[in-house]
Parts: sequence; structure tokens; C-alpha cells
Amino acid sequence: MCDEWLTEIIEEATAGVGEEYFHLKIDGGDPIYRERVYCYELYHQVRRLWPTDTPFLVQGEISKSRHPKLLPGLWKTPDFLIHTPGDMKGNYTIIEVKHSKARNENIDDDLEKLSLFQSQVGYQRAIYLVYGDEAAHCAKRVIDRAERFQELDPIELWLHEKSGEPAACHTKLPTD
Repeated sequence: MCDEWLTEIIEEATAGVGEEYFHLKIDGGDPIYRERVYCYELYHQVRRLWPTDTPFLVQGEISKSRHPKLLPGLWKTPDFLIHTPGDMKGNYTIIEVKHSKARNENIDDDLEKLSLFQSQVGYQRAIYLVYGDEAAHCAKRVIDRAERFQELDPIELWLHEKSGEPAACHTKLPTD
């Protein structure tokens, strides 16, 4: 299901995301999830571990707006792309991240994006990473939402339930 080198990087990188990036402290309130804060730290951890002997780069939030080879419906902005910039044949992995309290419509958008980037843009691997204390509960919602799609390309559902611990691949969507 997974290419071992990238799986190991994701596991080690997620384990390196500290509590201060997992839950953002708020003056006068309880800590909250902020996807962008988590993603920036995850990007830092991944880059720290990135091998020098790969043609792929990991890049965050690349807008596909006005890409000359993509239809307007594909002008989306993924959280992470692992690819060879400037070479559509080098499209390797798309990663979307959501906190465990995400709204269903945001989950639907992400599932559609992950599937489209595989079927229409040629990405070989799609990862949906859910982080937060309620990641296992959110996984049930993600699986339910995935069942609503007529066609869905294979998506790895990863869960990162606690800061300082590695995320793990939970299941592959669509489930049987």
C-alpha cells in the first residue's frame, strides 16, 4: 500500500510535532486546533528528514490556479505536494490535513481533491491525515463521507491522535 521511505518520513515527522503546534494556546481560553499551524510545523519536520537522493520535493499549499495543463475545476490548493516541479510525470503524492473536529463539507472537499489529483493530475498516492484527540472518531465520519462518492480513487487515511507520537495509516478508502 505504501512506499516505505515516505511512510517512515511521515511517521517520524508527525512524532516531531509538539503540543504547541498540535493545540494552539489562546489567552483566556482553551487551546484550539489550527490546521495551518500544524501544517507549517509538519512541513518543517518533513523537510528536516527529506532525503537528498530523491527527485521529489515536498512543497506546501501550491495553488494550481491558472495552471496551463489543468482544467478550471482542478484549480485547487493542496496542503502538501510531493512532486518534481515542472514535470507532470513527477507527480507523486498529495497530502491533505484536517483536524479531528472538521466539518463534513470540508471533509467532502478534501476527499474530492485527493481523488481528482490522482485521476486527473496523475498523483500516484493520496494521503488524508487527520490529527487531534478525536481523530479516531473523525475517521468514522471520513469513512462515512467517502461512501457517498460514486467513484473515489484510493486514499490512505492516516490518524495522528497525540502530539509527540507518530501518525499511523488507519485504513485505505474506499473501504470494502
